[in-house]
Amino acid sequence: MKNIKIVAPRTLSGFMELAPRKQVQFDAIQAVMRDTFLLYGFTPLDTPLLESSEVLLAKGGGETDKQMYRFVRGEHDLALRFDLTVPLAKYVAANCERLAFPFRRFQFGKVYRGERAQRGRFREFYQADIDVVGDGDLGAINEAEIPGVIYKCFTALGLNRFVIRINNRKALSGLLEVFGLSKRAAEIMRALDKLEKIGADKTRELLTDALGVPAAAADELLSLLTRRGDALAALSVYSGKSATLDRGVSELGEVARYLGAFGVPETHFEIDLSVARGLDYYTGAVYETRLLDHPEIGSICSGGRYDDLASHFTDKKRLPGVGVSIGLTRLFYVLNEQGYLNKEMLTAPADVLIIPMTDDLSGAVSLATTAREAGIRVMIYGEDRKFKAKLAYADKLGIPFTVFLGEDEISSGKITVKDMATGEQTTASPAILCEGIREKLHSLRAVAPVSEKTGI
Repeated sequence: MKNIKIVAPRTLSGFMELAPRKQVQFDAIQAVMRDTFLLYGFTPLDTPLLESSEVLLAKGGGETDKQMYRFVRGEHDLALRFDLTVPLAKYVAANCERLAFPFRRFQFGKVYRGERAQRGRFREFYQADIDVVGDGDLGAINEAEIPGVIYKCFTALGLNRFVIRINNRKALSGLLEVFGLSKRAAEIMRALDKLEKIGADKTRELLTDALGVPAAAADELLSLLTRRGDALAALSVYSGKSATLDRGVSELGEVARYLGAFGVPETHFEIDLSVARGLDYYTGAVYETRLLDHPEIGSICSGGRYDDLASHFTDKKRLPGVGVSIGLTRLFYVLNEQGYLNKEMLTAPADVLIIPMTDDLSGAVSLATTAREAGIRVMIYGEDRKFKAKLAYADKLGIPFTVFLGEDEISSGKITVKDMATGEQTTASPAILCEGIREKLHSLRAVAPVSEKTGI
């Protein structure tokens, strides 16, 4: 026999693998999000994980090219997608003649960023995206609806302590016009996007030393961006000095007015002029959502308005859009770490474990088939183990019910069910017990995936 090299099993840094129970909880969170997106009329879409580097770099901007996983295969320059927004723009541009506009889509998918792995940040992670794309124009009502979807989504999960921070890139661009800084607007925007991470002092140093912003302008700009209170009132002193600023302020006010009608209470959103978003393609409303108890994690849901992204893929149509991405992996990491995942949630792979007590398994197979037709998830334990080991198997997996099926049960046409949580055993006909199990499962399955009070 040849010597076999044993390779130590390991997972790369920045990549997350979950145990089965955690994966069930992750999938449940994704299912709640999916149901919410469907409730608002979004349709599912899936785009390739691998794209031409030219496509992904068309309008990424910022540090996108530095963080992309990129490689050459033959004559092809390829890369793993950095986000789900640029591939969406490519898809819409390629299929615009066949789509109905406004085009509303949601997508769950893995994306890849070669950044330093750290707490709450991953190199491979799931995003959950929603976007609305228009043909030629897209009303501001869509920019107001997005926070409504975010609020509905997070509260449906069981979260309440979060805030949706809203700004408008036109307002920021207008301020830079007022301060005479338009020529370096993109670089300054990316610097301002780091404000919360590095603080006001280091941001000021970055603006003045690296980007040549005059000290007085940097101070006034940072004073506005870090001010708490009525942001629109703070901008009113610059009214009439920049048409871009005036339009941004008007759009911000319009979005804020609609939020209440979309069900977002004032306690869960704020206009925050410091929200810049580092990617260059944002042109209007921008959003960031943070957990109030964990600001150190950063934004778990962000996005905004982009008016000219698709212009890099087509010159036939103007395709404006607005959307957000939920950092699903990051969100799950925080919920798990802080104990927010609901321990009462049913995570077992089956509702019932049938334990045959006879050599002939025909009765167990028939019973499993009947139960599955009634919507009950069933496993049959067919291994030759001691009875105690079989019960321990059900307990380890968290299966709520076990069914004992021996000669007596088969001859009487009845079965014995054990509730693993209470230890109670009941013997009756399969039909009666199946109905009773279904009733109990209904309450078990109604539990939200998140129980926020456990983490406070």
